[in-house]
Amino acid sequence: MPKYMLIMRGTDESNAAMMASIEESMAATRRLIEEMLKDGVLLAAEGLDDPRRGVVVDFGGAAPVVTDGPYGETKELFGGYFLLDVASQSEAVEWAKRVPAARGSKIEVRRVAGDDEVPEV
Repeated sequence: MPKYMLIMRGTDESNAAMMASIEESMAATRRLIEEMLKDGVLLAAEGLDDPRRGVVVDFGGAAPVVTDGPYGETKELFGGYFLLDVASQSEAVEWAKRVPAARGSKIEVRRVAGDDEVPEV
């Protein structure tokens, strides 16, 4: 079966809304994870730390340049993911619609390329 990644993307506003009710959000997320495990579709799920604690490695010049935090012009940040083993994109979308996301958030559903789709070097 194909794998699909549900990429959680939030804005400053949607992240603040989620943090305002973090215990409720986490409880709802735990329930969803339990359902995914019961149905045998969940391969992995991780949330990311505050983007201000990260760094960016920019390959735009002759040598990589490292700066603190996310790009300043970023409107949406990748906040975490669910990796699912499901039969189709439509099944992945149905799971994505059940994620307890804050208003203003988005979930991008992307198929993970199989080993046979990566060009050999």
